[in-house]
Amino acid sequence: MSYNNILVAFDGSNLSRKAISHASALAESYGAALTVLHVYQVPLVNNGDFMVTLPADWSQQYMDHSFKVLDEAKALVPGTVNATFKLIDGDPANTILDYAGENGADLIVLGSRGLGGIREFVLGSVSHNVMQHAKAPVLIVK
Repeated sequence: MSYNNILVAFDGSNLSRKAISHASALAESYGAALTVLHVYQVPLVNNGDFMVTLPADWSQQYMDHSFKVLDEAKALVPGTVNATFKLIDGDPANTILDYAGENGADLIVLGSRGLGGIREFVLGSVSHNVMQHAKAPVLIVK
């Protein structure tokens, strides 16, 4: 099996750092393109009757943090790898799945657990959802 277009999800967690390492090695080995995707989600606040977004300055703080996370990812990918870096706002699992499908990823790599607060017994909720619904092979890194 050969890979041409590898997508790795990165959230700044230790396991996503390992995922970048594995994805970079695979991309280098196969001469594949590597896309590093960081998905951020500006939280909504429940005011009782409906959900509202955070104030603009808080949203900007989330964006600033997301750019720092992406900069960290850039430092982890060897210069010999043909890599692009994407930052997208959305639900992490759905955004990873949509991006992979729309951009022809033939392998999705992600850590078994990220920084999210909701945990499942063995896999995090994002990795579990991606594994269950992806059309491409998924490599879960522990």
